[in-house]
Amino acid sequence: MSRAALEARCLDLTRLALPAVAAARGWPIRADHCFQRVLLDAACCGVWYDRIAGRPAYAHAPAPLLAEAVRLGEAVLAGAVALAPLNRQSLAWRRVGRASLSQQSASSEALHRLL
Repeated sequence: MSRAALEARCLDLTRLALPAVAAARGWPIRADHCFQRVLLDAACCGVWYDRIAGRPAYAHAPAPLLAEAVRLGEAVLAGAVALAPLNRQSLAWRRVGRASLSQQSASSEALHRLL
């Protein structure tokens, strides 16, 4: 998939597809920017702004990170990956801020167990 197609699919997932099913699935988030935060943080294994220079993140993310965010978004939409744990992990990374390398490593390992 081209970089442009990845970005378009990321926006489609986070602006339309995921918000459209959020209430029915009882998800804790509904807004597009929240879905973008969760998916990009998970793809980055930490807060996205530590790995992506520039805003908006989806427009500046390297193609491999964007591809992982799209893969996760598709998996969440299909019900293969649970959104709530991804959201909790994203929020935990943000509470920790700039954690030590060992803390980030432990968080990354926990995320991969979720996936």
